[in-house]
Amino acid sequence: MPPNTSPAVVLERAAAACTARGLAFTPIRQRVLQLLLEHGKGLKAYDLLALIKAEQPGATPPTVYRALDFLTEHHLAHKIERNATFVACTQENHVEPSLFLVCPKCSAITELQDRSVMQALCRALAAAGHQLDNPEVEIGATCPNCKGS
Repeated sequence: MPPNTSPAVVLERAAAACTARGLAFTPIRQRVLQLLLEHGKGLKAYDLLALIKAEQPGATPPTVYRALDFLTEHHLAHKIERNATFVACTQENHVEPSLFLVCPKCSAITELQDRSVMQALCRALAAAGHQLDNPEVEIGATCPNCKGS
């Protein structure tokens, strides 16, 4: 999570963004986002379901999947294909694709917002006759904790 960005601030921004867009930020959507914020390495859908079921025994897989679909559709969370996990979006005003650094040793995930890097990547793709079709670009990169050990 970027420095000085607490889970409470991210949840507050998400609620405000939903209100501004006329979207319902339901309690289950809030709780799923909160759990994602608490688990920086990301969570698989069934891990989320287990956490939700501990609080709400009647929760079913569609409950979690619908919340994840909403959060990813509205750029409040991201799906990391590399390890089939979901992470909370900690960036404000998400308008461009993000670069996700996924540590191959510990699976920590860092969202990197760097407009110049993404523009350079898109230019290189265009020069090769391709275009970016996924807003999440994933790169294996050793995290600072694993690099030091």
